[in-house]
Amino acid sequence: MRTPLRPLARVLDAREKGEDPDMIEAHERALRNVKTQMKMRRRAESRLLILGIFFFASFMTVGIRMGTLSASEPSEPVSTASIPQIANQRADIVDRNGEVLATNLATTALYAQPPLMVDPVEAAKGLVSVFPDLDLERLTKDFTGKRKFLWIKKKISPEQQQAVHDLGEPGLLFGPREMRLYPNGRLAAHILGGASFGKEGVNAAEVIGVAGVERYFDETLRDPAREGQPLALSIDLTAQSAMREVLAGGMNLMGAKGAAAILMDIHTGEILSMASLPDFDPNNRPRVLTSGDQSDSPLFNRASQGVYELGSTFKIFAAGISLENGLANENTMIDTRGPLRWGKFRIRDFHNYGKELSVTDIIVKSSNIGTARMAMAAGTQAQQQMLQKLGFFDVATVELPETRNAKPLLPPRWSELSTMTISYGHGIAATPLHLAAAYAAMGNGGYKITPTLLKREGIPPNREQVISEETSAKLVKMLRAVVTRGTASFGEVKGYEVAGKTGSADKPKPGGGYYKKKVIATFASVFPASDPQYVMVVTLDEPSIKAHGEERRTAGWTVVPVAAELVARIMPVLGLRPNVASAGNLEYTASGN
Repeated sequence: MRTPLRPLARVLDAREKGEDPDMIEAHERALRNVKTQMKMRRRAESRLLILGIFFFASFMTVGIRMGTLSASEPSEPVSTASIPQIANQRADIVDRNGEVLATNLATTALYAQPPLMVDPVEAAKGLVSVFPDLDLERLTKDFTGKRKFLWIKKKISPEQQQAVHDLGEPGLLFGPREMRLYPNGRLAAHILGGASFGKEGVNAAEVIGVAGVERYFDETLRDPAREGQPLALSIDLTAQSAMREVLAGGMNLMGAKGAAAILMDIHTGEILSMASLPDFDPNNRPRVLTSGDQSDSPLFNRASQGVYELGSTFKIFAAGISLENGLANENTMIDTRGPLRWGKFRIRDFHNYGKELSVTDIIVKSSNIGTARMAMAAGTQAQQQMLQKLGFFDVATVELPETRNAKPLLPPRWSELSTMTISYGHGIAATPLHLAAAYAAMGNGGYKITPTLLKREGIPPNREQVISEETSAKLVKMLRAVVTRGTASFGEVKGYEVAGKTGSADKPKPGGGYYKKKVIATFASVFPASDPQYVMVVTLDEPSIKAHGEERRTAGWTVVPVAAELVARIMPVLGLRPNVASAGNLEYTASGN
């Protein structure tokens, strides 16, 4: 209730006393003003207190945030409102010793926004002066047309970036990139495969694998849960370098159109080095052929993709079947009189070896007739079972996606003739990787191995035994005899006791039949023979060399010397010391296939 300014009681009392009633109103008004001012003062003080608390809290928040930032690692702030998030971190790939095979490198991308350009025509001319491979007419059309955005270069060097910057064109812009770098160039190109950009934005790009282990382990390499842990491969970079150098020299010396080599641990299946020539630089990966034979492309991996008839290297399997089934021993004599007839077909030997040879000498001299008779005595079923156990019926298991189409070629109808020809490597085609895995089983005590490009710790458990250890030891002795006194005598390396088998298979024509002067020359070996540790397969495509006045194409003259040089160069790198006691005077001869 409001208090009246002129209370009646006080007015009447004032009049009785002769006082002025107006003074009462003035007094009441003054009291009311004082109360109003006090109320307003208290309200103002409350507001100031609240405002002070707010400012105090704000400054405390800022201070705490500044303290947190000063104690943390420095980082560049990134706005996530308009920039799509692209995963661009990819783990490194290293060899078995930790040497870098593939890593990441910060670079720059160049793109254009024509609406922002001051002089599109001059901008096009300037870009062509910096990048001569660009098409001036095309650029000018794009810059002066309706396009609002276009990529110019996905990767440019700092020097090129500065040159573009000096053009002074605001419509030419740069975006950060993280590209894949292969510091060793062509080394292990077919193993690594290569990478490219996937999802792209102006501020980031996704790096994805396109071939090789980069593609096979793409998700693993991009997995943030790995926290940058590198992928360790089984290959040895130094051994890989030596293999490529020797193989390239041998290919040129022998006039071959291509070459391949595989070196593998005979017990673990780890591929220590693998090369295919011609090769490529994964930093500048060539395009896939759109016509012609894909095997002519440098992208083609002859070691794991090339499906070839591998010739007489298969003869050791026929011997293994006979020994394992108790049909013969290493000294059993086999009829080698020829030609061996089957219908209208004739099987002949490279030389006339007389009426009979022992099983060991059939392998040493590489007798087609003797091998075919051993295969027929064992039977088709035994041959199929052995080859299936060795992996010749399936795609080679290795961490390369390209091998999924490299399935061995088997006869549609496995006749008696097929059994005979397959025993010496004709009528069946497989990759050198298949052959390496099979020879590992022949030389490591009879255990099947699975080739791998990943570094392993120790021998895999629960290995399947294909042949007995006794049979394996006998086969290694036969293969050793091939080098000491047979068709692979150029393969002897002092102290390393190389044991192996040559193979020279005529190349098939695309329309059927075989070329008369074109062969695939192969040498498959295990060493040292006294305690096998490694298996190596070397192949040359269409080799030919002039020796002793004649043109030589067989493996004994062409691929075997290359393999010997590979052993001599790579084994010291891997720490395998030569056995001095086994090294002696050597007499080199070469004959047959």
